[in-house]
Amino acid sequence: MADRETRPTTVWSRPERGARGPAPERSRTQITTAALALADAEGLGAVSMRALAQRLGTGPASLYRYVGSRDELLDLMADAVAGELDLSGATGGDWLDDLVGLALQSRDAHVRHPWLADLNDRRGEVLGPHAIDYLDHALGILAPAPGTAGQKLGAVGLLGGLAVLFARREAAATSTGDPATGDPTARAAHLAAVAAEGRHPHLLAALTAAGAPPPADRDALFVRLLRRLLPAMLGQGEP
Repeated sequence: MADRETRPTTVWSRPERGARGPAPERSRTQITTAALALADAEGLGAVSMRALAQRLGTGPASLYRYVGSRDELLDLMADAVAGELDLSGATGGDWLDDLVGLALQSRDAHVRHPWLADLNDRRGEVLGPHAIDYLDHALGILAPAPGTAGQKLGAVGLLGGLAVLFARREAAATSTGDPATGDPTARAAHLAAVAAEGRHPHLLAALTAAGAPPPADRDALFVRLLRRLLPAMLGQGEP
């Protein structure tokens, strides 16, 4: 009983509808789906109870029968995106391969919904049922991996952080007209030209030793970083 009393109250703590009263005209899922479409089309700032009500053809007051506040609506939206990830794959194979695959899914979800990273920055970590499923699935993948429970939780956090970082970079590359932002080859050429001026000898030496950079491939870079960093966090060397 004490555990229930100390557990934070969330939108999922309450039933979707009361035991009395008329049958609801809508569901939380329908409302959340409409909110996702609004955020995808116009950005997170466009998501208000009034704008959502207009999209659904109803009054704002009616939406409060399903969600208590805009913050609760945002929680539902974040968890709905977590529900887009496919967690049906069996665990117990190569944990690093499985975890990298999960990370790629997470990054792609953030690319589809570029407002999600900003939402999580603002609201903190309110874990809904799909997000908890994701966390449990990731820890299940890590069950045969080395490392402590704390290290494994940290590895899952790193996975999410890199997914957000790469999604943001991809969004910037597609939305900006600045070639230095959108074209990795242009950035590399600029860096090489600066180093060749002779005022940055350590940079010049590093670029010379590294040779020509590989072709730009965000997927390959993302996977390469994960495969290096995750084992290191769990006390292993590079695989």
